[in-house]
Amino acid sequence: MNDIQHLNKKYSINHQVSFSTGKGDLPLINISTNKARATISLNGGQVISFKPVSSEQDLMFVSQNAYFQFDKAIKGGSPICWPWFAANPEDESLPFHGFVRNQLWQVHSSELLDNGDIVIKLIFNDSDKTRAIWPHQFELVEVITIGTTLDIELITKNKGEQPMSITQALHTYFNVGDITRVNVTGLENKTYLDKVDDFLEKEQSGPITVHREVDRIYQDVDKPLCIHDEVLNRKILIEHTGSATTVVWNPWIDISRDSGDLEDDDYTRFICVETANAADDIVTIAPEEKYTIRVSYQIQS
Repeated sequence: MNDIQHLNKKYSINHQVSFSTGKGDLPLINISTNKARATISLNGGQVISFKPVSSEQDLMFVSQNAYFQFDKAIKGGSPICWPWFAANPEDESLPFHGFVRNQLWQVHSSELLDNGDIVIKLIFNDSDKTRAIWPHQFELVEVITIGTTLDIELITKNKGEQPMSITQALHTYFNVGDITRVNVTGLENKTYLDKVDDFLEKEQSGPITVHREVDRIYQDVDKPLCIHDEVLNRKILIEHTGSATTVVWNPWIDISRDSGDLEDDDYTRFICVETANAADDIVTIAPEEKYTIRVSYQIQS
């Protein structure tokens, strides 16, 4: 019995949850219910598609040039940056955005709830390979709930004998009709670190719009956010807990053109609004303790 047959035998649910191989022979979880359809890649443990039955367009953006290869991150969906966001602050030679977004996760469980939602639980544990990069014992659990909304929880447990500190992000790429006709609300008057301008601290005036490269870490984020998409005629509501920072990113023309896993004009088709613990929002977890970051995404007309 191969791995996909084993996963289907153990975790498939009534034609609503099934497993298959996708591009690059990567293992996928396919969810199809009367509420939504979704696809989860076990490589990276990331949702790469979520489409409620009420929506004509996918919530997620995935580039046609994305790498669907083992040990490569997929450009799109909801990559997980962990146990550090961006460059490692102590050693920039270590993998950018940590080491779980391009590794295989294991299926822990699948469940059909009484309300018709599907809950998929994935797990990633430390190993000799991870401890050579980051010398900590941990258990990382991702809980993905597929219903009329997409809910993601990332639970970090410190299994070592010393406290460990992390930064992290759910680096979600949202599908938009035209980046120049999108705005993001909920971050008005918040201070942010402008990575495009040497990390200068600035204050947001009005909704966020994108007409050039944007790479910002917003601080003290304390309420829901909303992406307003004029072309697709929809709003995406983002509600979060366990996170005090939000990263907003669009690479614009040059980075999109120079990236091997983006098409030249992909920058027009997505915006990243990332639920994060980043910059000074550092999480320290005591031995045998847990920390949870949660986000819920809802498409509204």
